[in-house]
Amino acid sequence: MPTFRKTYKPYVSPFDPCPPLRVKTYETPAQLYLGFQPENLKQFNLNDALKHGTLWPDLYTPYTNPFETKKS
Repeated sequence: MPTFRKTYKPYVSPFDPCPPLRVKTYETPAQLYLGFQPENLKQFNLNDALKHGTLWPDLYTPYTNPFETKKS
């Protein structure tokens, strides 16, 4: 399964007055890894589709906050 959160290390200038973020992250949408849409994909019911923003569960990726600490 592909990872939807990608990371990269930006250039950090020695003259930057702000404390640098050494690693930055971004999310890629699920449809980048799908190619053509296959037939007979599973579908959300209409209310769940409105909540998730897509009709197909395979194209749904919840946003995860990279700065949030995991709770046990």
